[in-house]
Amino acid sequence: MLKQINGGVCAAKGFSANGIHCGIRKNRTKRDLALIFSEIPATAAAVYTQNLVKGAPLTVTKNNISNGVAQAVICNSGNANTCNANGIEIAEQMCELVSGKMGIDKSDVIVASTGVIGQPLEIEPIANGMDELVAGLGNNNDFACEAIMTTDTRQKDIAFEFEVGGVSCKIGGIAKGSGMIHPNMATMLVFVTTDCAISADMLQKALSNDILTSFNMVSVDGDTSTNDMVSVMANGMANNAIIDSEGADFDAFCEALHGVTSYLCKMIAGDGEGATKLLECKVSGAVDDVNARIIAKSVICSSLFKAAMFGADANWGRVLCAIGYSGADVDVNAVDVSFVSAKGGITVCVNGAGIPFSEEKAKDILLQKEIQIVIKVGDGVGKAIAWGCDLTYDYVKINGDYRT
Repeated sequence: MLKQINGGVCAAKGFSANGIHCGIRKNRTKRDLALIFSEIPATAAAVYTQNLVKGAPLTVTKNNISNGVAQAVICNSGNANTCNANGIEIAEQMCELVSGKMGIDKSDVIVASTGVIGQPLEIEPIANGMDELVAGLGNNNDFACEAIMTTDTRQKDIAFEFEVGGVSCKIGGIAKGSGMIHPNMATMLVFVTTDCAISADMLQKALSNDILTSFNMVSVDGDTSTNDMVSVMANGMANNAIIDSEGADFDAFCEALHGVTSYLCKMIAGDGEGATKLLECKVSGAVDDVNARIIAKSVICSSLFKAAMFGADANWGRVLCAIGYSGADVDVNAVDVSFVSAKGGITVCVNGAGIPFSEEKAKDILLQKEIQIVIKVGDGVGKAIAWGCDLTYDYVKINGDYRT
């Protein structure tokens, strides 16, 4: 049973955070450097973008936590450390700065970077801001949230309390992500902290399994970022019996992790660049979960369907079209489609064919900010959920001059 609590990445015992403006961003009112710190070394796990063009911080982080241990996260925004000749050097210097200020091994640092790709990134603003960043460490989840944002319009964070073997544990996370989101492993930048005791191997297993039904099921615009990374630190300060194998305790942890990740998925999709609506596609009746995921993702990735949702147009034919080219094993003559929102629900397609429905009622349903596309594709056991957003004029405006 999950109980929602406050605190984000600072909710779990032993974790503190901060975010400052160090000068990477020209806008002096926006924070651009974040730090998350654990009082003691934590087990660590991460997943990374499958884009062949990878930001240097991902390479450094992967090497750093190859032993399954981390104690801090440092992340800058405003300028992605990607496609820079000295990118590895800058990422390693960021780890060294944390090491020097916090008295930890530089290899125990997770480093991340987000913003414009290909612009030179200097270490001086980061180095000059370290004293302020470290001095402000505390219950400052909101500052850290702000410091990792790029085109995000709102902070994304959540925390839960849960039980493992009768011991109360906490888990929380923050995320950034608004555009260039179409993950092939994880997505955007997401940092999760927990005081649950779990081995590095089981933590990695939990995360790798979780992203199949969480971050891999989000798409804003079909572009896979060069900087995507999800990391988890678990410091064990809740003092539960360490989870080192599958069983009830592992299942409880996985449920809590998915509570965090699925919540952040919705926040990311709903805050897509220029978006006015959160789209949630729920598929059931597929031959298996894999095919259900293929169908759900294809629908929320369709530019034509996303545009129809922006216009509150119940164009269910675009749903069928997306299912048809998805590559899923599906009988297109057994597809039912309904649209659901706070204004109710309406069925628009049965057995792959249109049925009479009220366009006025459909419009009213689709004018809401959160819309479910409910799809039944047969009598199989496969099911899945995917999250996306509508495609608006503002998406083009934002990305027409993103660099300048």
